Amino acid sequence: MPELTFDTLVDDGGYSLGGSERAKLENQILLNELERKKKARSMAVPTDDSKVKSRLREIGEPITLFGERAADRRDRLIYVLSQINAARGDGEAMDEDTSDESEDEVEEFYTPGSLELLEARRRIAEYSLPRAQQRITQQRTQHKFPLSKIIDIRKKVFAEVKKFTNIGSQIGDERPIAQVRFSPDSKLLATGSWSGGVKVWNVPACTLKHTLRGHGDKVGGVAWHPNATISQPENLVNLASGAGDTNVHLWSLDKETPLAVLQGHQDRVCRVAFHPSGNYIASASFDTTWRLWDVSAQKELLMQEGHSKEVYTVEFQDDGALVASGGLDAIGRVWDLRTGRTAMVLDGHVQPIFALSFSPNGYQIATGAGDDTIRIWDLRSLKALYTIPAHRSNVSDVRFFRAQERSTSKPADVTMDGAEDVSADTPEIDQDEETYRPGLYLASAGYDGLVKLWSADDWQLMRTLTTDAGKVMSVDLSNDSKLLASGTWNRNYQLYSPE
Repeated sequence: MPELTFDTLVDDGGYSLGGSERAKLENQILLNELERKKKARSMAVPTDDSKVKSRLREIGEPITLFGERAADRRDRLIYVLSQINAARGDGEAMDEDTSDESEDEVEEFYTPGSLELLEARRRIAEYSLPRAQQRITQQRTQHKFPLSKIIDIRKKVFAEVKKFTNIGSQIGDERPIAQVRFSPDSKLLATGSWSGGVKVWNVPACTLKHTLRGHGDKVGGVAWHPNATISQPENLVNLASGAGDTNVHLWSLDKETPLAVLQGHQDRVCRVAFHPSGNYIASASFDTTWRLWDVSAQKELLMQEGHSKEVYTVEFQDDGALVASGGLDAIGRVWDLRTGRTAMVLDGHVQPIFALSFSPNGYQIATGAGDDTIRIWDLRSLKALYTIPAHRSNVSDVRFFRAQERSTSKPADVTMDGAEDVSADTPEIDQDEETYRPGLYLASAGYDGLVKLWSADDWQLMRTLTTDAGKVMSVDLSNDSKLLASGTWNRNYQLYSPE
C-alpha cells in the first residue's frame, strides 16, 4: 500500500474530502508514522559496517553517502527497512528474517578476554570491595556528625583555601607544560612538556631533581605511582607518562631512561593514570580507545573501545572498582573494571571532554569540557547534579582535593624511666576533621588563564587565581593541602600556597 500524503487527500472526482474525513486521514497518517518509528526502534539490523553495506546493496540503496559515518549508515538502513515494512505491511516477517543475524551481531560487542585479564578483574574486585566497605562505614559515621561540627570544619578548611596566593613561578621547559602532578608525599612535582621531556622538581623550592628522557613527541600526561617516594624504592616504578609517540613510559627516580616502554596504541597518548593499587595503568589515546596495562608484567590487558572519537582523559575511582574515560565526542563513560560493563554514560557536554576527577566520596565525578563548564555527575542517580559555568574558555583540568593518609596518633618518645614524654609542641590531630576534609573542594584550570577553587557541597566559587599565561593547561592540589600547582602554555609552572 503506497504511503499516504496530504497531496493524495482528494477523491477521484476532484472534490476535497470533508473536514471530518480529512482529520481522520491525518490522524491515521500520524499513527502510521508513530507505528513505523516504534517498529524501527525494535528492528534487528546488523551492527557490523560491512554487513550494513551489504544489506543496503541488497535492497538497492547506495552503500554510502558523502560524509556518512558508520552510525549514520546504520540509521539510514533502519529507516529504509522501516519504510519498506510499512509499505508491505509485513514488518514482523522481516524482523524474523533478521533476528538470528541480530543475535549474532550483539555478541560481537563482547570479545573474549585473556586469562590475565580475568585474573586482573578478580584481583581488582578483591582490592576494591574492602576499600568500598571502609569508605561507606566512614561516611555513615560522618553522617552522624552534629551540624555545628560540620560547619566548623568547613569554615576552617575554606578559610585556608581562600588564602591561596602565588609563591613562585619557574620556567619548566622549552614548550608548553601539558600536565603537572604532585607526588603522594607532596614533596615532588612532575611536569610533562610538549618538548617530550618529563621533569621532577623539589617543591616548594622549585629546584630540578630529575630530567627523564625517552619520548620522541609531546608528553600529554604524567601520573605518580600511589606509593611513589613513600614506600616505593627509587629503582622501581615511581612514575608513568604518555606521549604523542604512542608509547607509555614507566620511570624510576634513579636514572634518566625509562624502565619499560608500553607499546600498543596506534595514535597519540594523552593522559595516563595509576590504579590505586599501583598494579595497573590506564592510558587514553587518539586511536579512540583506552587501554589497561599490567605494571609488573609490562603487558596490555585490555583495549577498551566505546568512544566514537579520540579518547582524551582517563581516571580511576579511589576504591579501584571503576574507571572513567572522556573523549572528544563530548561523551564520558564509567566502566566497572570487575565486569567490563559500562556503569554510566556521561552525556550532557556539547564540546569535547578534557578532564575527569572522581570525588573521594566515591560516587561523584567532575568533568571539564570545551563548552567552558564543569559538570558534576552522581553515580547513584545516574544523572548530572550540577553544571558550573566555570571558565570563559576550555576547562582543561579539574582536580578534587585528596588528603594524605596519616596516622591519627602521635608516637610516644620512650625514655629510660619508662615514662612517655609527649611533646607539647605537636598539636593533636582532629580525627573527624581529617576524615571529613577530603573532597571538600576542587580546583579547575581554563584557557582563560585562570585557576579557580570551588566548594564541593554547594559548588560555589571560593577563590580565583591569576596566572601569567593566556592558557592554563593543568592544575593539581597537593595531598597535604599546602600547595597548588598550575602548568601553563607559557612554558612555566606556578606554585600557590595559603601560607
